[in-house]
Amino acid sequence: MTEPTNRRGLLFWDAPVRVFHWLLALSFTGAHLTAESERWRQLHVTLGYTLAGLIVFRVLWGLFGTRYARFSDCVRGPGAVAATLRDLANGRPRQHHTGHNPAGALAIVAMLGLGLLIAASGWAVYDAVGGEWLGDVHETVANAMLAVVGVHIAGVLLGSWLHHETLVRSMVTGRKPGAPQQASAARG
Repeated sequence: MTEPTNRRGLLFWDAPVRVFHWLLALSFTGAHLTAESERWRQLHVTLGYTLAGLIVFRVLWGLFGTRYARFSDCVRGPGAVAATLRDLANGRPRQHHTGHNPAGALAIVAMLGLGLLIAASGWAVYDAVGGEWLGDVHETVANAMLAVVGVHIAGVLLGSWLHHETLVRSMVTGRKPGAPQQASAARG
């Protein structure tokens, strides 16, 4: 017999994960929008350093944080990612993941890694540590991040539609429908 679900929602995403998520989105968006302007260069650099600090926090929280914040809860091998993508492409997901699904976890790891590369190359460009080529690397990695963000957003919309839940709302409130034993032990 299956456990009854709480449709009002149980806490799955703790406050640190949610605040990180939205601050990272704002930092990346702001940095991307100010990238081509000398007038806004200091804001661009500040947002880049903010992005780097947020990612360092998230990596630590992914190792030591609450249940659904931990990478050990969601990062899986290539087979699980392929199966999830195949199910999404067919429009028939066989498994509902309470936290991140394997494909979503891959997107998160990619964004964290790309974000660190963006910050490191941006720092090197700003401090004139390397040659002109670093500017090209910085821009290329930022564009790759933008592409992964686009795939992430598309995956969230598709997952919301297929599972009949609003994943964006859950990243604001922290709550999703689920069985009581699935809820995070964290508050808020």
